[in-house]
Amino acid sequence: MTESDEEDIADLPPSAKLVYKVLEYNGPLTQKGIVQESMLSARTVRYALERLDEIGVIEEDVYFADARQNLYELTEGVVEPEAAVSD
Repeated sequence: MTESDEEDIADLPPSAKLVYKVLEYNGPLTQKGIVQESMLSARTVRYALERLDEIGVIEEDVYFADARQNLYELTEGVVEPEAAVSD
């Protein structure tokens, strides 16, 4: 992840940061799964996913168990800003 991506994540609203962390800890989830894990409203989760998609840190795929839903996961190579700094 580039330095500009790190700045983008830092500039996101708290709900988008929470959705990012939920995906980081739980792996790929559907929107319903993110709503359950984050305890945010479905509308807030949709907005957060849009914001994360705009900066390119999540991928959207078909959820084969139920094709009406999508599966969201973090893109490969996403590094936390704290982890990118070496001591």
